[in-house]
Amino acid sequence: MSEDVPAVLTELAPAKLNLALHIRGRRPDGRHDIETVFAFCLDGDRVEAMAGEGLSLTVDGPFADALADGDDNLVVRAARALADAAGIPANAALRLHKKLPVASGIGGGSADAAATLRLLTRLWSIDPAHAARVAPALGSDVPACLLSMTSRGEGTGDALRLLDAGISGAPVLLVAPHIALSTRDVFAGWDGNDLGPLGEWRDGRNDLEAPARTLVPVIGELVDWLDGQPGATVVRMSGSGATCFALFDGEASRDSAAAAVPAEWWHLATVLR
Repeated sequence: MSEDVPAVLTELAPAKLNLALHIRGRRPDGRHDIETVFAFCLDGDRVEAMAGEGLSLTVDGPFADALADGDDNLVVRAARALADAAGIPANAALRLHKKLPVASGIGGGSADAAATLRLLTRLWSIDPAHAARVAPALGSDVPACLLSMTSRGEGTGDALRLLDAGISGAPVLLVAPHIALSTRDVFAGWDGNDLGPLGEWRDGRNDLEAPARTLVPVIGELVDWLDGQPGATVVRMSGSGATCFALFDGEASRDSAAAAVPAEWWHLATVLR
């Protein structure tokens, strides 16, 4: 590479799945205590960075139109927070390729923010501890997305423990109805009933599915459709929705299901990390 061509660093922002999500209670500050298992896909958004004067962000990709590229974007907020924590200028030219739908329960902005923290830690050659320190303030899923490894989350989701769930390489199909869901609204619809702790994730549930279905009834259709696909082993909604997913017994059955997804739904056929 010629010396006058700037090096571009890139980082995947993998799609996040909640294999199970149990809500255990509501805190006085309005947040919720949860027990969940996070898993991550081999596909997702992608963030690029190169050295620059000041901080800039461009956004492209299939879902770019749904995002702003200014200070409200979590990528920009993550970059500024990391620079402040490290006591350095926020100098970087950032590019976000937005492949995943927004506000869909699969990480989205949290995954993008976490990828930005990893990326700029490398670009700026700073201590990764700075990224871990600023992640919780950016969003409850950002610490898990920063790790991007299968883990159990408790508290508000930021108390993490690595988990060997035996699912690496598992074929998975994600399906969403092109309807954005507000995480705040879905949590607000939770009925307040603690249905019990999370043990083995395969026997678990997603306590946000009921309020999400109330807001977006088509979620029920997605779950039923996935559940009816040959080879589907576990079917659930992820996070606060509206994306639903199915784990499959093999790539062939997953691909057959992917080929049959109704045209009006977004889908992604991938595997778990």
